[in-house]
Amino acid sequence: MIPYNTDLKPITLPEFGRNVQGMVDYCVSIPDREERTKCAFAIADIMANLFPELVGEGRDYTQIWDQINIISRFQLDIDFPCDVVTADRLNPKPEKIPYTSSAMRYRHYGKSIEKMIEKVADMDEGEEKDVLISLIAHHMKKLMLIHNKEGVDDAKILKDLKEYSGGKIDLDPQTYLLHEFKEAVPVNQPKSKKKKK
Repeated sequence: MIPYNTDLKPITLPEFGRNVQGMVDYCVSIPDREERTKCAFAIADIMANLFPELVGEGRDYTQIWDQINIISRFQLDIDFPCDVVTADRLNPKPEKIPYTSSAMRYRHYGKSIEKMIEKVADMDEGEEKDVLISLIAHHMKKLMLIHNKEGVDDAKILKDLKEYSGGKIDLDPQTYLLHEFKEAVPVNQPKSKKKKK
């Protein structure tokens, strides 16, 4: 009974087919290093005939040797005639991304708001600074509403703004009013009736 391909050992590079995979697997299993090397060179010649696009100028087999090493799952122990790709070069380990876990006063505002407030607090007085303060304060209210659907006290927002800026931005809650934000209710659109012809 012929076995299904799904029952067989998986192929490393399916584009080269099961026969090439079988030849390379056999080559890896040869105990004698000299015989193993001869076998690998024979496989390289077969692959060059089957896949001529892999052969470089002047019969350069570098790409073929790379493919053979990958097909062998990097287990083929021979004296390769050129420098071949290794598992580390094929799948390099990514560099560790530095993660700064500096403390945040209020997590619901996030780190970006803290940085923006620091920048704006050090700006020269003027219309641009006033506009930016207003935008930040209103954005802080929106962020707070995400965590507290019932409502937000404007005085609390302005107090947090003052705290973040080290007292440089001090707005009076009696005179500085923030906009009211309401959750938009989606409008149900009536289904259009198709006219009968």
